Amino acid sequence: MLASFVFTHCSNTTKKQKEPSKKSLTEIENKEQEEIKEKQKDSLKDEEKTKEKSIVLNDQNAIPFFFNYQKEHQEDKVRITTRFGAIDIQLFKNTPYHRANFIYLTKKGYFNGTTFHRVVPGFIIQGGNSDRYETAKKRGEIGKYLLPPDTRKGYKHHRGVISMPSSEIENPHKLASPYEFFIVQQTPGAYHLDGSYTAFGKVIAGMDVVDKINQQRTDNRETPLTNVFMEVSIIE
Repeated sequence: MLASFVFTHCSNTTKKQKEPSKKSLTEIENKEQEEIKEKQKDSLKDEEKTKEKSIVLNDQNAIPFFFNYQKEHQEDKVRITTRFGAIDIQLFKNTPYHRANFIYLTKKGYFNGTTFHRVVPGFIIQGGNSDRYETAKKRGEIGKYLLPPDTRKGYKHHRGVISMPSSEIENPHKLASPYEFFIVQQTPGAYHLDGSYTAFGKVIAGMDVVDKINQQRTDNRETPLTNVFMEVSIIE
């Protein structure tokens, strides 16, 4: 009987030790809930990435797409890296479609391998295009669309401002060509462009690089004789 009592007592003690407290159960449940929420977030992100991969932009869906994109993607700094050095740019948040467009194209890797294809000494450097097959292919995959101008935010084309050129097609409303951009090199600025083109950011570091690119020799089409390739990335 004594042996039986000792065994029973030990068994009960073991059970008590193994039983988790209400507090630990709550902690486990909370942790499980957090893990479920994280998995749901990851799933939504994956769905969003899948949608972005599958969508082909056009003049009908581009604005609704960027309206949603600019709310979810708040990045506003990018770095343009060239053989002359890096140019850091702060994008204006109150030009939401143009900012979102530039961030979207950067994340898609569109600008990588494009060039500063137009250089006008003492005026601007223009980039975002090239005659490479890869560039045309990327444009085809992303889509064909234009952006409306956003010129009423009070930004002027000071030296160092990044702006978006209008499309070369018949374009009385000066709709912007989303794949290209130009940086004002002129001192103190190119103010005759105000009201016609959308200034959507400014250089915050690397104006010396802009100046070096602007000094490159060009042909009669204002194209640098030696390609100035770029890589564009988000600055966290």
